[in-house]
Amino acid sequence: MSDESPEAAESSEPAPEEAEATPAYPPVNTTDPQLTFRAIATGMFFGGLLSLCNIYSGLKIGWGFNMSITAMLLSFGLYKSLEKVGARPYGMLENNINQTAASAGANISSAGLVAPIPALTILTGEQLGWGVLAAWTLAVSLVGIVVGIGLRRQMLIVDELAFPAGIASAETIKQMYARGSEAMARVKALLAGALFGGGAKALIHFAKIKKLLLPGSMNASGAAAGAGITKYTLPNLGFVLDWSPLMVAVGALIGIRAGWSMLLGAIVAWGYLAPMALDAGWAEPGAAEAGAVWFGSLNKWMLWPGVSMMVTAALTSFAFSWKSVVAAIRGTRKAATSDAGESQHDVPRQIFLGALVAVLILATLGQVFFFEIGIGLAISAVLLTFVLAIVAGRVSGETGITPVGPMGKVTQLIFGVVSPGNVSSNLMAANVTGGAASQTADMLHDMKTGLLIGASPKFQAVAQTFGVVAGATIGSWGYLLLIPDPQGMLLTEEWAAPAVLAWKTVAELFRDGIEAMPEMAPMAMAVGGGLGVVLAVLEKVLSKEKRKFVPSPSAMGLALVIPAYYAISMFLGGLISVVAERVNSKWAKRFVIVIAAGIIAGESLVGVGIAIYQTLTGIAG
Repeated sequence: MSDESPEAAESSEPAPEEAEATPAYPPVNTTDPQLTFRAIATGMFFGGLLSLCNIYSGLKIGWGFNMSITAMLLSFGLYKSLEKVGARPYGMLENNINQTAASAGANISSAGLVAPIPALTILTGEQLGWGVLAAWTLAVSLVGIVVGIGLRRQMLIVDELAFPAGIASAETIKQMYARGSEAMARVKALLAGALFGGGAKALIHFAKIKKLLLPGSMNASGAAAGAGITKYTLPNLGFVLDWSPLMVAVGALIGIRAGWSMLLGAIVAWGYLAPMALDAGWAEPGAAEAGAVWFGSLNKWMLWPGVSMMVTAALTSFAFSWKSVVAAIRGTRKAATSDAGESQHDVPRQIFLGALVAVLILATLGQVFFFEIGIGLAISAVLLTFVLAIVAGRVSGETGITPVGPMGKVTQLIFGVVSPGNVSSNLMAANVTGGAASQTADMLHDMKTGLLIGASPKFQAVAQTFGVVAGATIGSWGYLLLIPDPQGMLLTEEWAAPAVLAWKTVAELFRDGIEAMPEMAPMAMAVGGGLGVVLAVLEKVLSKEKRKFVPSPSAMGLALVIPAYYAISMFLGGLISVVAERVNSKWAKRFVIVIAAGIIAGESLVGVGIAIYQTLTGIAG
């Protein structure tokens, strides 16, 4: 996962067994097939397909998932089946090229499609067409790829940073090819999860199954009572049970600490703060019909403490990585002045330098022509992006968490001061930083996998490039299909889009000032921000044993800006994963994560399919 929301996705998809130490690096394998047509084509296909899953989940809850292991399992199962009808064996290094391209394509959501781009539309009404979206997200991603190419030797060979998701993927792919039957068992579990998730989504939609309303209410007072409201029912506040398995699967992936933190945040937010805001007249109630969830109206006030908590927690956590920042800058200087020999398997220096100039021009021209940002400001944004993407790569290598959110917020704050009131420059200059940082980290994790199994980094760079082409073209189409009207569809009960909310809120602050905020929102923002700082500091300074009792500030902040029933579902998912671990630890380690990933992919893809169906039937009608 990328750290997009709370500002969040804070771990990559774990492997069943993760390595504790970095093993010795094998030499590059020059005999087995690697960069084959089928490996690239399969990676592009799965990357484009899985990009839709990340866009779907990103617009629901702000999370995006690392799809490397999912792509490995899917392609392994595909070609093992084809081998039975005469296809040549599908090798580990081919599969590595596939996962490199697929993870790059799936990661296109972080290039702006689930945060700054819809935030721009909501604030300005400017809806980008498919061509502009595809070109822009591709340009942003290519910046990250080129930076990743330049950092590979320093961060992987010289500094030997862990990049834990890369190690997890390497261990998984080696296990798959050492024990093919085990890999096929996981493929079947993945597909079973996908069938369950997709089937549940289709059933809920076409059978019009409604959420289960929970009994209970609390008395209204003050301004609400004066407006004729006597009670707030639990469904009004979002306390219902959602039959969708997607959020339960997400909870199984994020773990019980994030799950109970979200449940706690939901209880505090929607069980205490929301009624208080209604009673005081700071927030407006929603529709009067029975069972109506008032998320849309309440969220206009609740977003301020929630976003503040997420942003301050993310920036505080990032501040604890100052040593990594210094090391990244020093390392880059050393790499720039080093005369270390270039491997024949690395991207040639002349090609790298040419690509560096090309992406600088592309990202600059994109800002100028697509968003009317001044050329000086646009160039500054890309140059700043180079520096911050290096920092993000270093932090991701050491912790496994890619600070996409903090990187974007740093740029938003800088350009909010340099160009106050300019929404486009605030959002889209930061878009370059956040998207490039995410793609840089994704590439370095993939390169770590390749390093551990003897893959060619030059071939992986090619695969990554093909992957983002597939992700940009298919992902942009999927985004427009899912959300044809961001102003009317997002920041609602159906599409909470917390990452969009966070980017939009920061841009609005610089455009409108604090005086434009709702009554008492500045105070709520200060309290939420302060709590985010305190909890983030406790996360860093307490022992591992004590830390598990500290609520996650990112998860709690997220609970304030999504419906309460999402938090309930994610808590249930975390609880299920714990119970499964207690009942059968071996089975849980093998299958819980894989099944959860399948459910997420299945429901997301069926959700996209339903959107296509509705579009076609609307045209036919």
